[in-house]
Amino acid sequence: MKTNYRYLVKQVYHQVLYNCILQIFSKAGIPPGVVNVVTCDRGNVSEVGKMLCENPLVSLISFTGSSQVGKILLQQSASTVKKCSMELGGNAPFIVFDSADINTAINGAMASKFRCSGQTCVCANRFMVQEGIYEQFVTKLAEAMDAQIKVGDGLEKGTTQGPLINSRAVDKVDSFVQDAVKQGAKVIRGGQRSSAGQTFYEPTLLQDVNSNMLVVKEEIFGPVAGVQKFKTEEEVIILANGTSAGLAGYVYTNDAAQQWRVAEALEYGIVGINEGLFSTPEAPFGGYKESGLGREGGIGIGIEEFLEVKYVCMGGM
Repeated sequence: MKTNYRYLVKQVYHQVLYNCILQIFSKAGIPPGVVNVVTCDRGNVSEVGKMLCENPLVSLISFTGSSQVGKILLQQSASTVKKCSMELGGNAPFIVFDSADINTAINGAMASKFRCSGQTCVCANRFMVQEGIYEQFVTKLAEAMDAQIKVGDGLEKGTTQGPLINSRAVDKVDSFVQDAVKQGAKVIRGGQRSSAGQTFYEPTLLQDVNSNMLVVKEEIFGPVAGVQKFKTEEEVIILANGTSAGLAGYVYTNDAAQQWRVAEALEYGIVGINEGLFSTPEAPFGGYKESGLGREGGIGIGIEEFLEVKYVCMGGM
């Protein structure tokens, strides 16, 4: 009889994970049965998700993932008019005006774009730099990438960038880069798969990017920074809002009036002004348009997503 070792490894992994979660919630004082963990193979995810969405015993679905999957869950949850909280995909604009402190903008770009190898929903996706500092920004960003990024094994000293989630993610990122190059983008750094392994991609910087390219139209979810040029504030607001996503946006300018104008004009749930890392448990996290419904975190706001409002009127007293 042939032993299926892969199946056994998965079973052991699921059991260890389950036991760890039980211990965590037990120490937190949460009674048994309050928190339940459902594990499944990748091939069964759709069936399990559909069951949770359509089962009337489930009161709410909270999901973090792609907009594509979020739409499916919303459709399935409609059968029971289920409450949903969705934190979905993004296409974050990173806007740098001529008035910005360029070193601050570079530091923010590095923090926002390359953390987790570009694999967070709020990673800068589209770099939009005003024409007066465009060339300087591209040069300085390339220098910062050379100095600060080292691709390799995360257990090795000095490594700052690891792999993408799987080989399909590498294929996607590479196809986006090749699409940009075919349409006229110039590769300043990277632009190809890394020799570090099959799931690694070189930190990439593209110049002369335009709105017809996939690196601008879709969420990259990888270590690729495509920089496009703009002339006016009005132009860049139109460019930034010209997407179905609306999760996070970044604005770099030292003009106080411009900071408020642009922040209010951007159709995004989260806006960082001269700041590349803004996530914190105390602040609401969520997006506009196809980037989701509801908010996570924040004082009171995050909890309200999981509660229902009840009005009780007592008469005859």
